Amino acid sequence: MITGIAYVHASGQISPVQNSLADDDCIPGFRKLAAAAHEHGAGLAVQLFHGGREVARVYKSGRRQALAPSVVPDDPYFQEPCRAMSEEEILEVIRAFGEAAGRAREAGVDAVQVHGAHAYLLSQFLSPFTNRRTDAWGGELKNRLRLHHEIYQAIRARVGEDYPVLIKIGVQDGFSGGLEFQEGKQAALGHAQWGYDALEISSGLRGSGYKQAEFRTNINRLEREGYFRNWCKEIKSEVAVPVMMVGGLRTFGLMEEIIRNGEADFISLCRPLIREPQLIKAWQNNDRHRAACVSCNTCFEVLLEGKPLQCACRKEEEK
Repeated sequence: MITGIAYVHASGQISPVQNSLADDDCIPGFRKLAAAAHEHGAGLAVQLFHGGREVARVYKSGRRQALAPSVVPDDPYFQEPCRAMSEEEILEVIRAFGEAAGRAREAGVDAVQVHGAHAYLLSQFLSPFTNRRTDAWGGELKNRLRLHHEIYQAIRARVGEDYPVLIKIGVQDGFSGGLEFQEGKQAALGHAQWGYDALEISSGLRGSGYKQAEFRTNINRLEREGYFRNWCKEIKSEVAVPVMMVGGLRTFGLMEEIIRNGEADFISLCRPLIREPQLIKAWQNNDRHRAACVSCNTCFEVLLEGKPLQCACRKEEEK
């Protein structure tokens, strides 16, 4: 099981009710969570993250000035206040990722996953649309990937070579003019070569509405499922590390086909498990019904309001 995002540095906190591994006080809570997962026979990974400029879009209570690779005044999808990071701030965030991973291992968490997708800080550095820096952190692809590489090195220095380090990587932005797939694919291949133990393939910057984001709506027909399937399949064919496919998967038979065809090694689910926490158990017991999630995204919207995660459909049924 991979947790939702846990911020590694206070400047990356995106919600007042978000998990954190930003200091040692967070270790006991994750130790308790890891023990609970182990008690039920599961392994636990924690997703390490920094929100970057997205902090300004969501976390309004502090009215802090969000950090970004660059200020992009002509961005039609983002008009919130932010400022470009100094090199010292970049290095501080890199250190924070390493320290957070060390805390996760100390807490008994089995792995960490770096969140490098979904419009957050690493996506912002990777995309040429939001990274307009002229120093060693911007420009050509190698420079735009420097943050990713140094985060990986900082984590390895803390957890060692024997600890699983995964990444969720956005390989294409949700709109034209941003990161294109061929560059995103090269980024993914680079991560595999560096030593990341698994790649989860997703999208990068968000465009307009849910249609240009990672959590698309109206996944009500088989042909709408697996909307990152082609990206995942192409990358899987060129890497030796395990690849995880995410993106609107709801039908057990389709997931089975993907694994059987060698298009991915693992299937990732999120919204269906919010709707049906016992879904995997049902499938293990040969109840192979299609996931009941209707992809309305109300679960995401309540998080933006600072409320606890919940499925609106399930809540209505329980009344």
